[in-house]
Amino acid sequence: MFRMVAGRLGGLLLTLLLASIVIFSAVLVTGDPISTLAGGAKPTPELIAQIRADYRLDDPVWTRYWLWLTDALHGDFGRSFVYKTDVVSLIGPRFGVTLQLVLLTLAFILVFGVGSGILAATRGRVVDRTVSILTSLGMALPTFVVAILLIWLFAKTLGWFPVFGEGDGFVDRLWHLVLPSVSLAVLFVAYISRITRAALVAQLYSEHVETATVRGIPRGRVFRIHVFRNAAPQILAISGTTVAGLFAASAIAEVAFGIGGVGSLLVEAAARADLPVVQVLSLILVAIFVVLNAVADIIAALIDPSSVAGGVAA
Repeated sequence: MFRMVAGRLGGLLLTLLLASIVIFSAVLVTGDPISTLAGGAKPTPELIAQIRADYRLDDPVWTRYWLWLTDALHGDFGRSFVYKTDVVSLIGPRFGVTLQLVLLTLAFILVFGVGSGILAATRGRVVDRTVSILTSLGMALPTFVVAILLIWLFAKTLGWFPVFGEGDGFVDRLWHLVLPSVSLAVLFVAYISRITRAALVAQLYSEHVETATVRGIPRGRVFRIHVFRNAAPQILAISGTTVAGLFAASAIAEVAFGIGGVGSLLVEAAARADLPVVQVLSLILVAIFVVLNAVADIIAALIDPSSVAGGVAA
């Protein structure tokens, strides 16, 4: 277990280091940012010199990378080219909105994804076929199409939910985030449902489950102890990857519903060549992805230590 955790942490740090190099290098392929910093006007020689000095544009690339990395490690992520303010104060409030959106979406995914997967695996052929049809439909519909359908039906036609914005206060914000969360969850619910069903079916027809059933152990106990517990590591590992992907996919729902989260900020910053914001948000998304994957692997190993031995052996 210790070797596995140490290996995951080492891989996590190496991934973050390589990602920081790639993300910083993006500035090299987007051209000189002087025109962006000058606000679109033709810069004077004095303004060009000032911008080059302020943003260290004349320093060697590796020097600029090292200074950027060390500043980031100290919590200084630079200033936005567009908003003329430090990136941390710009991202902080928006990250809270995105986090609430992701958590609500995760609740939908776990309840309906895992729940429908359990029903499909245990409730007979008709239920299995129905869930299969619904999950196929869910995986075929792009998130922005689902968002448009939800806005048309539940916001415009029925008037049950607001169309745009993130709301004020806990209850109002929760109400505003329902439709964006559902639009974001549909694809992932279908995916988790199929993973859950496949993992459970594989356990239901295994020898140790048949032996437990023959011995007369109650069906509910067999399912909890011998089926779901053994399938949980696989479901958990996929769920960890799914949650990490939600932060990146949230941009679609945030743009569709006019939510001021980090996803919509990333889209706007990329469109306006606001490089400090793009760099920081990209690095944050990579960090979230690798950290959540590592946490999911560790939790899965704690639930089923034999999976660690299997992974090492493989």
